[in-house]
Amino acid sequence: MAKKKKLKNEAELLKEGIRLGVAYGENRGVVEFEATDSQHEKIEYIYRLLVHDQLVQPLAKLDISQKSMAHKVALWASKQLPPEHPLLN
Repeated sequence: MAKKKKLKNEAELLKEGIRLGVAYGENRGVVEFEATDSQHEKIEYIYRLLVHDQLVQPLAKLDISQKSMAHKVALWASKQLPPEHPLLN
């Protein structure tokens, strides 16, 4: 398993990644999230959509887990924010 770089503010970046990912998926017209969708469902869907659209590198099959998908979504979110964003400092 590849060594993951620990993100500063990863929990907050994950929340932002979910927000951005939901907006991305809905704007693309490929998904409509429901209020009853769990955070786990959203993370998995967003991760798979980002991989499908080649916006994130897919995890190796053996490395796929809720935690690793959440890390990828948080990492993606960190790259969507402007460099001066408070979550990146």
